[in-house]
Amino acid sequence: MAMVIHPGLGAPVQPRVSVCIANFDGEALLPDCIASVLAQDTDAAIEILVHDDASRDRSVELLRTHWPQVHVIASEENVGFCVGNNRMVAAAAGEFVLLLNNDAALQPDAIRQLLAEAERKNGPAILTLPQYDWDTGALVDRGCLLDPFFNPVPNLDPARDDVAYVIGACLWCPRTAWQSLGGFPEWMESIGEDLYLCGLARLRGMPVRALCTSGYRHRQGATFGGNRAGEAGLRTSKKRRRLSERNKTRALEILTPGNGMWPLLATHLLLLVLEGFVLSLVKRDRDLWQDVYWPAISVPALEDTMLSELRREVQATRTIKANQWFATTRWQLRKLMLLMRHGTPDIR
Repeated sequence: MAMVIHPGLGAPVQPRVSVCIANFDGEALLPDCIASVLAQDTDAAIEILVHDDASRDRSVELLRTHWPQVHVIASEENVGFCVGNNRMVAAAAGEFVLLLNNDAALQPDAIRQLLAEAERKNGPAILTLPQYDWDTGALVDRGCLLDPFFNPVPNLDPARDDVAYVIGACLWCPRTAWQSLGGFPEWMESIGEDLYLCGLARLRGMPVRALCTSGYRHRQGATFGGNRAGEAGLRTSKKRRRLSERNKTRALEILTPGNGMWPLLATHLLLLVLEGFVLSLVKRDRDLWQDVYWPAISVPALEDTMLSELRREVQATRTIKANQWFATTRWQLRKLMLLMRHGTPDIR
């Protein structure tokens, strides 16, 4: 995969923190994002890396002109979120890495608070900050819990910091821990890779935590086709929904500990069949089944060898008990709750 690397001019030689920003057609988003990193209230040396995923706009030119201190990795072909972040972390020099979406912006004390929390831990941990909606300023989540079928349940409990996973829009991790986990699984392409990485970390006994201080603003879904509930209901794209459903099925089969995985997987697939059939009828859109639901439902059969081998490898490294894994599970049907609150999703 061809790429061009533009080293940052005057970037810290020995940074403590490496901020990694994945970018695709983000010319209008990058200024707020990078400005928030440059405005951090901390003495820690920070380097900024941007992976441009073959943008069609002037992102690379903007980066090189306005922020010459930024390390730019310009891919000549679109490789997706997983590959882009793995490339940046491989090139990073900081003790800690912070993955930050190009449609997000940090509060001024964000890195100082993350660094302080990392230093308080006895060992490596994956951390995040409270997420706030860009337009309204409302709290979106402090990390996420999961329902039994790996659908995210936003954590809004001010007293809870242990979560099932943190989204890749703002994910803090020691660089050595990232390397030991293998980074994002590139076979996922995009969507769900953060869930998988955090799930793997939890199985190996690594804490996944959400701070209650500081935060970041996020234009949810600005870079990947929706996935935000508004006055018109829940809107998303077929591509995002396809990747989400497929990757959640993969993650459920690989990560769920014990024999309880099998009835959960069977129920999950049955619910997907029902959901896909009903939505295709309601929306009068035959492509919904073929483009979104069939790729997820067929995963266990079409990828049986790969998934079985990955499950054996992952479960062999598990150091926690099954009840510890399910401590961050909410025994509810998250999609049903969203349906009752927002109606059928608008999938385009």
